[in-house]
Amino acid sequence: MTSSSARSRPTRSRRAPWRGVAALFAACAVWLTAFPAAAQIGSERYSAMVVDARTGTVLIAANPDEQRYPASLTKMMTLYMLFEALREGRVQLNTPIRMSDEAASRPPSKLGLPPGATLTAEQAILALVTKSANDVASAVGEHLGGSEERFAQLMTLRARALGMSRTTFRNASGLPDPDNVTTARDMATLGLRLIHDFPDRYRYFSTMHFAWGRQMIRNHNRMLGDYDGADGIKTGYIRDSGFNIVTSAQRDGVRLVGVTMGGSSWVERDRHMGALLDQGFARLGVAARPPSALMAAAAATGAVGAARAATVSRRAATTRQVGPGQGSTAAAAARRAVSTPRRAATPTPPARQAMARPVVQRTRVVVPEQGSRSTTSLGARRSNSLPAPVRRSGATAAQR
Repeated sequence: MTSSSARSRPTRSRRAPWRGVAALFAACAVWLTAFPAAAQIGSERYSAMVVDARTGTVLIAANPDEQRYPASLTKMMTLYMLFEALREGRVQLNTPIRMSDEAASRPPSKLGLPPGATLTAEQAILALVTKSANDVASAVGEHLGGSEERFAQLMTLRARALGMSRTTFRNASGLPDPDNVTTARDMATLGLRLIHDFPDRYRYFSTMHFAWGRQMIRNHNRMLGDYDGADGIKTGYIRDSGFNIVTSAQRDGVRLVGVTMGGSSWVERDRHMGALLDQGFARLGVAARPPSALMAAAAATGAVGAARAATVSRRAATTRQVGPGQGSTAAAAARRAVSTPRRAATPTPPARQAMARPVVQRTRVVVPEQGSRSTTSLGARRSNSLPAPVRRSGATAAQR
């Protein structure tokens, strides 16, 4: 009896650690089941587009017109509005922007200024580009629009004037709001407009680090260092959107603008974006470049295959243009878009939405002349026909 007990004790001691590991794996499995990934490449929340920035030709598209949550891609429009204010002389780079109680209350990602503190307009640009600071976005909106709600209405007016026909903004940051929606096509359009309308300001999107006090804030956009030729633009994430990105890259004089929405992680999103850009450059005859470690891992993990699978159909699509001047005047179209206080269509949950068949398209996006201005005047953007502001819903997750 004693000898048997003695023999059994070391057996239990050897197995105990493995039982602990098994329990840990079981706990992880339960956690993953309870909190599944919000999105992934190829899921119902996935959208993508790659555009030739010079001609506006759409090289690759998957679900380009399905509405998605932009998350912090919203800040691209906030920056567009700020760049426009700088161009028109309403704001200078050294103009102080005050942090209100409301703006300071925004959840992370944030710079963390206390109420009453100020930062310059240029510091605000850098904080939005690198840190994707929600408190700064709100403060910029209040400075330019009087209130963030009013500023979101002006953002929507301006977006519609630029040709972003399926985009509605409800705040300056992209924090969760069921009515804050966009599409991959509209985000590609906005990326193109930022490049062409503000060639002297676009350089901010290439900022790798931002010095703030004793902090050195790194840009969330890791594509800047991981993809050869990438020089902007913006990343975004909330739980309901998955991981989004708009990227611009230039090789051998050819510039592409790419959009990927709905990644399950920033790694998957960036690998997939790199694979799509590689395909776009290859179709335009640009020689391939040696991949970075992150991009090389894409082939090993199937991201390149996923990119090809997402765009296997080579069916030609009906030519479609977006941008100012389509149909009636852009200003009138923008006013009509926001004159009726109806709720924008909320993206359908994955379980109820059938995934559209992705296609390789040869459609066009209207590319404006460099430094050109839209026909919509500031007076038109401040039309009194706007609906009452819609209050934002509470943030359910940290957003970047």
